[in-house]
Amino acid sequence: MSDTAGASSEPPEDRRALGPGTGSSASGRGRARRRRRRWAWGAGITATVVLLAAAGAGWAVYVKLEGNITADEAAAAELARYEKERPTALVKDARNILLIGSDSRSGEGNAHYGRDAGTERSDTVILLHLSTGRHTATAVSVPRDLMVDVPGCRRPDGSRSEPAFTMFNSAFAVGGSACTIRTVEKLTGIRIDHHVVVDFDGFKDMVDAVDGVEVCLREPVDDKDARLKLPAGRVKLNGEQALGYVRARKTLGDGSDTSRMERQQRFLGALVSKVSGNDVLLNPVKLYPVLDAATSSLTTDPELASLRSLYDLSRGLRGIPTEGVQFLTVPREPYSGDPNRDQLAQPAAEKLFERLRRDAPVAVNADGDRKSTQEEPGKAPGGASPAPTFSGNTAAEDTCA
Repeated sequence: MSDTAGASSEPPEDRRALGPGTGSSASGRGRARRRRRRWAWGAGITATVVLLAAAGAGWAVYVKLEGNITADEAAAAELARYEKERPTALVKDARNILLIGSDSRSGEGNAHYGRDAGTERSDTVILLHLSTGRHTATAVSVPRDLMVDVPGCRRPDGSRSEPAFTMFNSAFAVGGSACTIRTVEKLTGIRIDHHVVVDFDGFKDMVDAVDGVEVCLREPVDDKDARLKLPAGRVKLNGEQALGYVRARKTLGDGSDTSRMERQQRFLGALVSKVSGNDVLLNPVKLYPVLDAATSSLTTDPELASLRSLYDLSRGLRGIPTEGVQFLTVPREPYSGDPNRDQLAQPAAEKLFERLRRDAPVAVNADGDRKSTQEEPGKAPGGASPAPTFSGNTAAEDTCA
C-alpha cells in the first residue's frame, strides 16, 4: 500500500497532527499510533496502581488510627445503670466533654513515673463546654483537692463503694471515669455528653507530634522530682519536658494546686494555638503524627470511639478562633474543715454552672483573682444580662506576655 493510499484513509486533521515525515510503514504514522496507544495504556495502568496504592495506604492509616482508640464500655454500662439520676441536657446542640488526665503508672511508657499500685487518680480533670454553633470552647478545671460528694461507685473488682464526702480525685481512683462523671454531674448539674481519658504517654506524644510547645519561664528551673531542668526565658518544651512542666509543684509558682492549674491552662492554650496553625493542619506529613498521637493512649465513651465521630466533633471546632478557646478554674476557696483542701466558692461557682447549663456566654480575664467572679460591664452577645467574667486565659494569649 502506498503512502498516498495510506494517507487518504486518515482524516485531514489526523494528518496534520502527525506532522511531516510520518507514514503507515514501521517507521511512520502506524508506529506513532501504536506508541500513543502503549503510552495511554501504560499511563492508565500507572494511574490505577497509584490510586489503588493511595487507597490502600489511606485505608491502612484509617485502620491504624481507628485501632488506637479504646472504647470505655465499662463506663457506658455503669452510666446507663444510673441514667434516671443523671441531669438532662438543656441545650440540644451544645456539648459537654469531660477530659481526664490519668496519673496511671501502668504500661511501658508510664512506669518510670512511679510504682504502679494498681490504682490511678485523675491528675487533671477539665470540663470542656462547646457552645451551640461552636463559637466558643470553655475549659473549666476542677481542682483535684476539691471536697465533694462522691456517690457509691462500682470498683474495678466488681464491688461497690459507699457514698463519701471526700477529695474529688478519689472518684477516679474508686470507680474510674464513670464515677468521675457522676461526681461532676452531681456537683454541677451539667450533663456530660462525652468523656476522654489520656495518660502521661499520650500527652507527651501529642506535644512531640507538633514539634514542641513554647512557654516562658521567669526563672531557671531545676526540679529533680519533675525531671525538669530548663533555663529562664522563652523555651520550647518537648513531650517529656512538657509533662514535667504541667505536673511540677515545688519549683514553679507558689507550690499550690492553684498555680499548677493556671500553668496547665496556659500550656494547653499554647498547644491549641500550635495545633491550629496552618503549618500543622494543612501539612499531611505533620498532621499524621498529630492524629496518631491524639488517638494513641486514648480512651473514650463508645459513641466517640471512632475516627468518624472524632472527625465530626473536631470539624465543628475548626471555626473557633483561638480567642474563643477559654480556660478557667471553677471558683473555690479553702475548705472550712481543712485549709489544705478546697470547697466551691458560692455564689460564683453556681453562677458558672448555671450559665454552662444554659449555654450562656462567660468571659475570662487574666488579671483577676482566680477564686472570684464579677459582672462584666455591658451586654452579653444576644442576651439581656451582662456576661460574668471569671479569672482565666484564652488560647490567643502569649505565655510570654
